[in-house]
Amino acid sequence: MLRFRRLRSLQKFAAVHASVHNHFNHERSLSSRHLFKLNRATALAECRGLGAA
Repeated sequence: MLRFRRLRSLQKFAAVHASVHNHFNHERSLSSRHLFKLNRATALAECRGLGAA
């Protein structure tokens, strides 16, 4: 946290990090392998679609 010189930069980083973490964190231990892989593939496809736009 000390690397951020401005509070605004820290807030922007935290907001982006939280949304990405929530998007990709699927609590692996709570789902079956097939469901986990399906959710992960969907998240990656959505991320790539957002990057291409």
